[in-house]
Amino acid sequence: MDSLTRSEPEPHECPRNVVFVVLDTARATSVSDRTMPALSRLATAGTAFENAFATAPWTLPSHASMFTGTYPSEHGTHGHHPFLDESLRTLPEVFADAGYETVGVSNNTWITEEFGFDRGLDHLRRGWQYVQSEHDMGAVVRGEDLREKLEATRENLFHGNPLVNATNILYSEVLQPAGDDGADRTTTWVENWLEGRDDDSPFFLFCNYIEPHVVYDPPRELAERHLPEGASYEAATAVRQDPRAYDCEDYEIDDREFAMLRGLYRAELAYVDRQIARLRRALEETGEWEETLLVVCGDHGEHVGEHDFFGHQYNLYDTLLHVPLVIHGGEFTGGGTRRDLVQLLDLPETLFEATGIEDPAFAEQSQGRSMHPTSDTGTRDAIFAEYVAPQPSIDRLDARFGDVPDRVRAFDRRLQAIRTHDAKYVRGDDGFERFHDLEMDPHEQRNLCAEPDADSRNGQQRDRREALIRRLDERLGDLESVVSETGTESVSMRAGTKERLADLGYL
Repeated sequence: MDSLTRSEPEPHECPRNVVFVVLDTARATSVSDRTMPALSRLATAGTAFENAFATAPWTLPSHASMFTGTYPSEHGTHGHHPFLDESLRTLPEVFADAGYETVGVSNNTWITEEFGFDRGLDHLRRGWQYVQSEHDMGAVVRGEDLREKLEATRENLFHGNPLVNATNILYSEVLQPAGDDGADRTTTWVENWLEGRDDDSPFFLFCNYIEPHVVYDPPRELAERHLPEGASYEAATAVRQDPRAYDCEDYEIDDREFAMLRGLYRAELAYVDRQIARLRRALEETGEWEETLLVVCGDHGEHVGEHDFFGHQYNLYDTLLHVPLVIHGGEFTGGGTRRDLVQLLDLPETLFEATGIEDPAFAEQSQGRSMHPTSDTGTRDAIFAEYVAPQPSIDRLDARFGDVPDRVRAFDRRLQAIRTHDAKYVRGDDGFERFHDLEMDPHEQRNLCAEPDADSRNGQQRDRREALIRRLDERLGDLESVVSETGTESVSMRAGTKERLADLGYL
């Protein structure tokens, strides 16, 4: 495209390749030297961002923000309208037009061609399929007993290629390794792809690992390292993991059980950390490491008992928004730890500046600010987040559980949030408000809006809250305008996609 130019700075200043790794459902508070030593080494050698935040608390809108540099109310991609707007320019499209080979591997079925995330990618691999196929045999995987599995096989086997479907069933039911949800196959595929490349052009590689997502089922040896004292692997893996059922009071999880689930969750992070180590080794062995900008981040966080939630829906607590972010390569090498506020939607502008790409069309739509060490865009003093539509919808919960608690019905609302270093304000379109002094209340336990006389006792707190409200209005506008004109359209998707999303607890 005429709008794209590529400068030719020194190789160290301008990495040739970009590898963008998303650790699905990775929250910052569970990342440490013990859980993720490879990521910690990468952070020590590169740049670690201590205050990185997602724009949304779940995969679809968060990825849409990372791919377009826009907020959810701007890109309009959410639970009621899961398609990425074709008018928006995407991160891979910019790299493709700049002459990059663009490849993606997704292990989350939201991030597929069905929802528009293949735009700009030369190839997008579905990590949950052993043999790449248009038809997904997920219904067989989820069968509770042999009868259900046989019934699902009979109903689905001849949709598409029966031989490919049979192969995928054999793999998922008999041969798939325990403790892995596609990560090992994904990394192996990337290793082989890097080794077999004969293209002289630079490459952009996107990779989504989904292991930290429910269901947490890490390898036994990792689980045993991270479980609380006295907890067995058998006891931990026996705890029911059904976030929507927990929300709807279909069953209870006690403190000890949540502690075991957090151990399993940390073990899942440790497992994907091994994939990061393998990716780095593959880049080194193929001679690409010194010429590659490697980005590793979470797309959103996770509740594992915090605030009486399980999973990542219905709210905008930091538990869901605060994510790990590490960048290595070029000017980010040796950058140390940065504590300024950054957003995941800042990544596109950052990657373009790091690789010397200019794209006026993307810049016009983007709300991002480059995090590049030499950028002149200035740092943020606030971040913003949105939850446009509950997912799954309350209607779907009604259909599943029949009697949804009032607490859950209250989540049928849109939310907006603004957060600075020391304060946070959240509001809903139903009149809900939450305000926290993060210096005194870093874990968001005390809602000052719920204290009737808080304003009269502390006028300074009132002024701080009102200042945040004004800034929220300026950035995201009226809550009534959040949903796009297409946001209420009915959405049709392939049966296989529905099955897989149900398996992940979204439907």
